[in-house]
Amino acid sequence: MSEPVSDSTAPAQPAGWRREVAAPSLPEAHRTIEVPTGASFWRKLLAFSGPGYLVAVGYMDPGNWATDLAGGSQFGYTLLSVILLSNLMAILLQALCTKLGIVTGRDLAQACRDHYSKEVSFVLWVFCEIAIAACDLAEVIGTAIALNLLFHIPLVIGVALTALDVLVVLFLANRGFRLLEAMVIALMSVIAVCFGLELVFSQPDLKGVLGGFIPSAEIVRNPEMLYIAIGILGATVMPHNLYLHSSIVQTRKYNQSVAGKVEAVRFATLDSTIALMMALFINGGILVVAAATFHRNGRHVGEIQDAYQLLSPMLGVSAASVLFALALLASGQNSTLTGTLAGQIVMEGFLNIRLRPWLRRLITRLIAVVPAVICAALYGESGTAKLLVFSQVILSMQLPFAVIPLVLFTSDRRKMGDFAIHGWIKALAWGTAVIIVVLNAKLLWDFFSTAG
Repeated sequence: MSEPVSDSTAPAQPAGWRREVAAPSLPEAHRTIEVPTGASFWRKLLAFSGPGYLVAVGYMDPGNWATDLAGGSQFGYTLLSVILLSNLMAILLQALCTKLGIVTGRDLAQACRDHYSKEVSFVLWVFCEIAIAACDLAEVIGTAIALNLLFHIPLVIGVALTALDVLVVLFLANRGFRLLEAMVIALMSVIAVCFGLELVFSQPDLKGVLGGFIPSAEIVRNPEMLYIAIGILGATVMPHNLYLHSSIVQTRKYNQSVAGKVEAVRFATLDSTIALMMALFINGGILVVAAATFHRNGRHVGEIQDAYQLLSPMLGVSAASVLFALALLASGQNSTLTGTLAGQIVMEGFLNIRLRPWLRRLITRLIAVVPAVICAALYGESGTAKLLVFSQVILSMQLPFAVIPLVLFTSDRRKMGDFAIHGWIKALAWGTAVIIVVLNAKLLWDFFSTAG
């Protein structure tokens, strides 16, 4: 084992990479948060806590709402097993992201640019930008729907207003990364409280909920159920989150020695695992509320607006619909905060092009706002749910192009040294990649078979 290196802002060049990192990932926040040396376990956990919650935001965005509502109202508790499986996949993949970022000093986009040719890197960047645009589309529509439900703002105007959230992001980013993390955690807490109350109101069947976590072969056999299941997978394991997480773990100023990196990986993994368990509770809660309220009464809810209108009368609780819309608004706004960072990291990492964060966010936002405005103008409220679910399927289709490089890099001892994954963890990582590819292939087969 090599001698520990000194603590510096520029990690030493690991073996197995073709070139040094041109610049730190997310330079304005790189190593800006101190990790106290010699502190207790809980103080260090607090110092490392934050990035995991920014990542978990993507696992409970409005796209999840559409897929979870559709799955719960149409198929009851059956797809809870898909949410659980997706969350376990997410925990594993995000742990690999923390290891890649901490050990190599590279985010996933930088690692791809270093490893692959310019042509391959460009293709991977295009696929990732498509995924980010699809995610942004879900956030835009979800936020606009929440504004419409709470304040009766027309859908088209609500979509246009979401372009202004770039100002919120700039305000928070200019005042430190910790403030951004605190804002995200506060909004997540609002969502959790709202759906905790919704679960109490809906009184789900506990036996049915527990049975829903057991996988069913019907999920693969039923094309409609598989379509929603793939949507849940795409909404849960977010491609751009893999790039985001490998970058923002580097905001901590951990010791650059081998022992320091071991500790950083351990605490960063614990942070993301705890945050993703919170995301599991919220995603599962959405589906359970839909199953207990709508499926139990024979109502298939395909639109978020329908769920809002029906919740209070069907549950007999006047606050149920308001809590639902409030959680949706918090979810949409939370997702936009991390979208800024993901877009910046992906473009800078793949292309080594540095744009001002506000300009990068505005470009990404307009890519999502334009089709959303067109959809809202042409189809109104009736077309939003289908667009939300479809956007999540697009996300899932992009997953292999992020997951396979991540597993490949973290398995390579030339790139990771003693930190390379091996044994059962490596088998699980590749198994996860295979499951994702196979499920997507099955979805494409069903789609073209039906079209033909």
